[in-house]
This record gives sequence, structure tokens and C-alpha cells, in this order.
Amino acid sequence: MNACSFLPAATQMIYDMGLQHLLKGVTFECPPAALAEKGRVVRCVLEGNNYSSEEIDRIFSASKAQGKSLYYVDEELLGNIAPDVIFTQDVCEVCQIDTRCTQEAISSLPKEPVLVPLSPNNLNDVFKCAVDIATALGHEEAAYRHLAELQQRLDAVTDKLRQHRSPLRRVMIMEWMAPIYNCGHWIPYQVAIAGGVDMLSNPAGDSIVTPWEKVQRYDPEVLVIAPCGFLTDRSAAELSLLTRLPGWNELQAVRNGETYLADYDLFTQPSASTLVDGVELLSKLFHPQIFTMPAHLEHKWAPLQTTHASA
Repeated sequence: MNACSFLPAATQMIYDMGLQHLLKGVTFECPPAALAEKGRVVRCVLEGNNYSSEEIDRIFSASKAQGKSLYYVDEELLGNIAPDVIFTQDVCEVCQIDTRCTQEAISSLPKEPVLVPLSPNNLNDVFKCAVDIATALGHEEAAYRHLAELQQRLDAVTDKLRQHRSPLRRVMIMEWMAPIYNCGHWIPYQVAIAGGVDMLSNPAGDSIVTPWEKVQRYDPEVLVIAPCGFLTDRSAAELSLLTRLPGWNELQAVRNGETYLADYDLFTQPSASTLVDGVELLSKLFHPQIFTMPAHLEHKWAPLQTTHASA
């Protein structure tokens, strides 16, 4: 079995389930362990450039309007790998290469691989994707072992919230800063398990541009800024996109010091383990009196005041 993963979330789940020996090719944005060991089959024309949030939005919007993709496949490498199965996605054509582009790339291969599109809408769908991946690789039982461990971690969060009868916090998870995007798909489900409610979100659907005036009216108690593809340092460097907005300092989350930066891969990378990490991080941010931050997540977030002061 030779497999290629054209999305980082699938690659992460393959590694989490101990099936990486079957993986031969990955995309340029996959986890470091995979990039060190596997061939980079999917590339992007934006690689190596440090575009701002506003520039990235303009470039992707222009390419979409022209019907073009910013992603491309190293067809020679793909031919050498001769994969039996390729994992792809149709959730977001901006974030990753989609099934249509993949289909075009494999059309000239002597042996056409099986395409397995992974397009989750909610958190349960993400868990099902782990089963789909493991099944396609001939090791279905690996998924059930992995998911059982993750479910125990989610149950621990739910049990503690019930034990303390913790009220829901009014929160916002921001997926992009310029323009502002709300959160969608599985992220509102993460928020709910962690003891919050995001009334600006779009559960099981796409994130959408959200006017700043709407954010002001909503006035979240807790604001988590996690732009897609950005780690906290990158987000901190562009905070002026938000802090210069009228009324920023009047937001309840800003006044009370409950505005945070978080790494994107806890939310917009839909691998089962990273989303559970995201739930555990959010539970600490929403309810700091009853939760502690897991040690392996300490570097994945930062309070806004600290990062903004040092930016």
C-alpha cells in the first residue's frame, strides 16, 4: 500500500494512528515530521513569501474569481510514488488543494489511484474521517483505538464542567483578521464542549466575513484570535489590523483581559487529535478557575496583552 495525503489533517491522523509507514507523499504544509520523511507532492505558488493577511485575501480572491488554483502537483514525483490511494478534501479550496485539482493531476498516471475525499462539517465528521483513513489503509482498528483515547479526554472536560456547574461563556473565535471572519464547521462544536457559545459562528458551515459592527454589538466575553494558517507570532505581528478599529478597547473581552491568540492548527486543521487539543485549550481560556493548561499546549497560545506589548 502506497498512500499520499494532500491535506495536513489527514497526514496528522495517519501519524497519530501509527500508520505513517504506508504514507509516501504529502503536501508542503504537512507536519514537520512528515516533511522530513516524505516527498512533497503538493506545492503552492505562495510558498516562501511573507504576505500580509490583506494581501493573502486579495490573492486568493483574485484566483478564485479567475477559476484558478494556487496549488499544483509535482506530477513526476507522484508518478514515481504510484500511490494506491490519495486523501484529499473539498471543505476549503483556499486552504488546500481540492479533489477537482487532484483528479486532473492523476489523469495521466498509468495506474489511477483511489481518491478518498475528506470533507467534514462537524466534529463527529472529523472523527469519522479517522475511520475512513484507517479503513482505506487496511487498518480500521487503529482508528477505533485512537478515537477511544480522544473521547476520554473530551469526556473529562464535560465532566468537570458539569461538576462545577459552570455557566456558558459568550465567546468569539476569529478565523481571519482582515477582513474579519467568524468560525464555522467543527469549531463551534469545540467551543460548546469547552463550555462556551459563539453566537457569531456558523456550525457545520463555512466561515464568512463578519462586519466589525456586528462583533461590537455581540461584545464577546472571551475573544480567541486564530487566523487560518497563522501561529501566534504571525498573528501578533498583524494585531494592528484589529487594535486600530474603532471601539476595540471597549470590547468586554479586551477590557477584562480575556483576549487571546492561538495557533491555527488547534482549530482550522481538522485532525481529530489537534481539535481535542483545541477543546482543552479553550476550556482553560473560558474557565481558568477550574481547568489547567496541558503542558504540551503552553506554547500554542498567548494572552493578547503580552504579545501586543512585545510586537
